[in-house]
Amino acid sequence: MLAIGIIPARYASTRLPGKPLIDLGGQSMIERVVRQAEQSRLSRVVVATDDARILEHVQSFGGEAVLTRPDHPSGTDRVRDAYEQLGTTANCIVNIQGDEPFIHPRQIDALVELFTAPEPPALATLVKPVVSAEELFSPHLPKVVLDGRGRALYFSRHPLPYQRQHPESEWLSHHRYLRHIGLYAYRPDVLRAITQFPPSPLELAESLEQLRWLEAGYPIQTAETDLETIGIDTPEDVERALLRIKNAGLSS
Repeated sequence: MLAIGIIPARYASTRLPGKPLIDLGGQSMIERVVRQAEQSRLSRVVVATDDARILEHVQSFGGEAVLTRPDHPSGTDRVRDAYEQLGTTANCIVNIQGDEPFIHPRQIDALVELFTAPEPPALATLVKPVVSAEELFSPHLPKVVLDGRGRALYFSRHPLPYQRQHPESEWLSHHRYLRHIGLYAYRPDVLRAITQFPPSPLELAESLEQLRWLEAGYPIQTAETDLETIGIDTPEDVERALLRIKNAGLSS
């Protein structure tokens, strides 16, 4: 079983330029992501970046990185570019967000495990139970509804399902909601295929790339996690991450 983890990492960011290189308690954000991924079942971990500064930094701490085209419209496209440069074959490719320094190895392993089945999925991603009304109604935390086999039926920034018979304040008491965690795994042939499709109507409406794949007819298998991840998008997120690192004694 050969599973390759690829971490797309762009230098440009509207709110946090050079985000992968931000220092978080003595390690850069991208190094923390790499170190977490290296503790999983992945056979290889590679950073896919558009910037020589990130490439050189990753190599300086002993990580592996490749330089990709700067004009990729999404992280998925950057992952495909990097995988093709590696010149290898894999059973699955895991797309790991480069701005989640607290990604847990068990979350990665949960997706890799799906691809050990006799009939591995085309695509896989993670879901997590919603535990608060704040999560449920936040448009920044996409929700997902599943079929009986754990495959995604739809992703939305709006809570799904809508409970017509109950007030919104009671929705969590009457239904088990799930939100999406943006960690993906693909078979290599599927990764090549889905990067050929143009943006779809549902994707454009919700601004969720995975809806493009559903509209194209690709089922997305899910694995469930109870572990929280924290994305870094704003200076306030950086402060929260630094506090978490300090409280957990993770500074180096």
